[in-house]
Amino acid sequence: MCTTSTMDTDGCVRQILAIAAAGGELVRLTTQGVREAENMKVIRERVRAAGCTVPLVADVHFNPAVADVAALYCEKVRINPGNYVDAARKFKQLEYTDEEYAAELQKIEDRLVPFLNICREHGTAVRIGVNHGSLSDRIMSRYGDTPAGIVESCMEFLRVCMREHFMNVVVSIKASNTVVMVESVRLLCKAMDAEGMTFPLHLGVTEAGEGEDGRLRSAVGIGALLIDGIGDTIRVSLSEPPENEIPVAYSLLQAARLRTTKTEFISCPGCGRTLYDLPATIQRVKAAFEQAGKADKQLAERLAGLKIAIMGCIVNGPGEMADADYGYVGAARGKVSLYRGKECVEKNIDEESAPQRLLALIEAPLPAPPVGGRAALSSENTASGYAALPPTGGAGRGAIPVYKTADTMNYPLLKDFARENRYHPTEAESILWDYLKGYSLNYPFRRQHIIGNFIADFACLPKKLVIEIDGGYHQLPNQQVSDADRTQWLEQQGFKVIRFTNEEVIGDVDSVISNIKEYLK
Repeated sequence: MCTTSTMDTDGCVRQILAIAAAGGELVRLTTQGVREAENMKVIRERVRAAGCTVPLVADVHFNPAVADVAALYCEKVRINPGNYVDAARKFKQLEYTDEEYAAELQKIEDRLVPFLNICREHGTAVRIGVNHGSLSDRIMSRYGDTPAGIVESCMEFLRVCMREHFMNVVVSIKASNTVVMVESVRLLCKAMDAEGMTFPLHLGVTEAGEGEDGRLRSAVGIGALLIDGIGDTIRVSLSEPPENEIPVAYSLLQAARLRTTKTEFISCPGCGRTLYDLPATIQRVKAAFEQAGKADKQLAERLAGLKIAIMGCIVNGPGEMADADYGYVGAARGKVSLYRGKECVEKNIDEESAPQRLLALIEAPLPAPPVGGRAALSSENTASGYAALPPTGGAGRGAIPVYKTADTMNYPLLKDFARENRYHPTEAESILWDYLKGYSLNYPFRRQHIIGNFIADFACLPKKLVIEIDGGYHQLPNQQVSDADRTQWLEQQGFKVIRFTNEEVIGDVDSVISNIKEYLK
């Protein structure tokens, strides 16, 4: 979120561009009044003129008329149920009869519906953003300072959206107390499920602070929910320049195994058996990877998808680095052994040359893929213990699906082929991925995702949709038989398979996206 005044157009544009350059995928700006909301039009035009397409979100409090204006110019408007219609909080105990309370709810609906109609007309999304610290006196008087009150404050607005069939909504519940935040979001998920709602969730610990404290609070609150399979977007709120929030967010997503944006280094804590200076070695290996990535962009992209284990001795070698792609293990004093997966491929090499030898090992070609298509096993090899796994928590209510759908026996082999396909996509795959990544179609897609013994070009697990992009060899008779067997097997697991040719994607990607959207409805 920008920290600049929204009337400072130059400052806002500079900060938006800095956030986007750091990897931010949404940027929010405060709009205190109609002047600021009107200036969002100018800011947006300047940002787009600079070649930046990051969506802009207006943050509105106290004045619903401001939200009406902001909806004309922004991709999303955040409103706060605690002060959208209800009076500013004065910490007063209020008494209502049931009829009086119902009348207050009607006031919310009467004011909210015209705003939703404006958003519908202009394709503007809405975030219903509840803050623990700004619950209205009305809610506090009836429910107390409780997670139940926080959730009800949100549900009042969501029920209006449901009645109006307005589904372009994101929901957030934030608190500076991580326990309250986590409990409230989990309770909200149950409440939405009970009323048939499937709105995506934005996660954040508000007023988390700065430095280590802010990062730890955010990791505890956001991370606990991500591990539960809850959450669609996140913000790490820090009392620092806003671009500092982005690396923390990506690191958090990577730790939760939801996005991989950099090389992940796994290392043991060291003990009396450690055969080299572990901290210095870790820094030396990291430096070698960073230098190699700067020199070779393609290699940098490949390194970003890897887990590297640095272990002090053989005790913490193959067994405890089982999740890593490559390993760097102390073998003797001043000597290192290198691993690909659990296989030791180079033994007792000199410690000084080991980082470069590790990089050379990573750059070396992998064994040839099996026959039967681009990095895919034939359908004859599918009789193993695979079972399709359903999404956790119910698709669409902010759930993140279980993504371990691979055959466990062949996964070590398949993951290398899948990784190679991600690093060397076809032109058509690259074009389509730009449209699918980052929840661009409101659902998460994975590319080169392993399902059973197959590698799907693209998969949307919440909708159980597989997208295949076919090159010319798919017209060969034998390959058509193989494709038909593959499709039949995937459909037996509950997946819908749609196929496009390279030419369709390259020549008319808009039509391809329109077709995909139909399947996502």
